[in-house]
Amino acid sequence: MKNESRPQLPVLYRDEFMIAVGKPSGMIVHRGWDNDPVTASDIVRDDIVHAQVFAAHRLDRATSGVLLFALDAQTARNLQKQMEAGGFQKRYLALVRGPMKEGCLLDHPIPKEKYHVRVPAITEFIPIAHKDRWSLVEARPKTGRLHQIRRHLKHLSHPIVGDVRYGKGDVNRFFRENYGLNRMALHALELTLKNSYDEIITIQAPLPADLTEPLDKLDICY
Repeated sequence: MKNESRPQLPVLYRDEFMIAVGKPSGMIVHRGWDNDPVTASDIVRDDIVHAQVFAAHRLDRATSGVLLFALDAQTARNLQKQMEAGGFQKRYLALVRGPMKEGCLLDHPIPKEKYHVRVPAITEFIPIAHKDRWSLVEARPKTGRLHQIRRHLKHLSHPIVGDVRYGKGDVNRFFRENYGLNRMALHALELTLKNSYDEIITIQAPLPADLTEPLDKLDICY
């Protein structure tokens, strides 16, 4: 039975082997780094599938968008192999500080963990629109490192608006006070992969209201 007191996650795709939902900003995927009372995994398991699920990839707490789960252990292993082989194609949308006038393919290693050796990390960035001192940017990660898009945009001096770890506090306050943006402006827009039927599928997550409303106030195209 669905728990009406918990957030309801929209189902973006479902077959007998996997399910994708739209994760809101502020929710963790599963317990690990934090011990939140409710996670995305809990909601998918208890309120939608009513069986054990396996997160196929991760999204940061502050990032919204497409989140994929396997419905059995074998599918989870297959998806992990596909992801490690570069079979997941991801598109993100981010609002950043500064005018990004040209796209780039950034090959910049980042630490795997604090104080550990740097590992290869590659992200393609494509500018979408500009408004005043701000840019809307599409990010296409080619590798799957922790906080990769956020770290790479900081490296390019285009930190994500609302990013409390890699961004700028004055920028974040400005957007909270003037545009009602109370989250990080990073959204997992699209995931393309091969399903268990050997079909290429593309799963999309519409931008949520807590992003579209500030972007509309900013009057930037998206």
